[in-house]
Formats: sequence, C-alpha cells, structure tokens
Amino acid sequence: VQLQASGGGLVQAGGSLRLSCVASGRTFYTMGWFRQAPGKEREWVSTIISSGARISYADSVKGRFTISRDSAKNTVYLQMNSLKPEDTAVYYCAAKNAHIIMSAMNRADMYDYWGQGTLVTVSS
Repeated sequence: VQLQASGGGLVQAGGSLRLSCVASGRTFYTMGWFRQAPGKEREWVSTIISSGARISYADSVKGRFTISRDSAKNTVYLQMNSLKPEDTAVYYCAAKNAHIIMSAMNRADMYDYWGQGTLVTVSS
C-alpha cells in the first residue's frame, strides 16, 4: 500500500496549485490532507469521506481550497486557490480504510497510511 503525493511547487501569492495523491494497493474510505510548515506542528487541512459523502476543511483554508476524489483513478485532489505565504508547507496525504467522525478528522493519529509529502512554497 502506497500513497504518492505530487503537484507541489513554487507559486506567487494569489496563485493556484492542485495537489494529487494516488493510492496504490487498495481503495481507502477516508482520505485527507495535512501540512507542516517549517518549525511548526503538522496541521490538518481537509478530509473527504467516500466520494464526497462528507467533506470538511480547516478554517484557515475554507473557501480557498477544495478537496475531491476520482474513485476510478484512486486519487484524491486538493485544489488550492488564492494561495497565501502562510500556506507554505510540506503537504501530506493520509488515508484510513474506515469512517472517521467529523470531530476527529483533524487528528493525525486517526489515519493509518501517509504519503511522502509534496512541498508548496508561496512567495509574497
């Protein structure tokens, strides 16, 4: 089982990026994105249950980021618009083959599988 994240890069403030995370080996019921900025703790960004039965976002990205998934490709996406310098971080995809209740979606210990991370740098 492997999660492969990609799509990071350098973008100016106000720009957009789309991250992808391909799951190989199995299909996961719950998939999410976390991020970790230099010198900071890992922070939850967003989670999607099944094919969108439930979606949740951190307040810091609500209205700017959109999570989605393509079940046929076993891929989850994170469309990031109106990027800010404070969005600079390594972004990790995470997965669990079970439901996670909404109140626990932001807990990293609820996820069983993690990708290697992709770096997003937003310049001011």
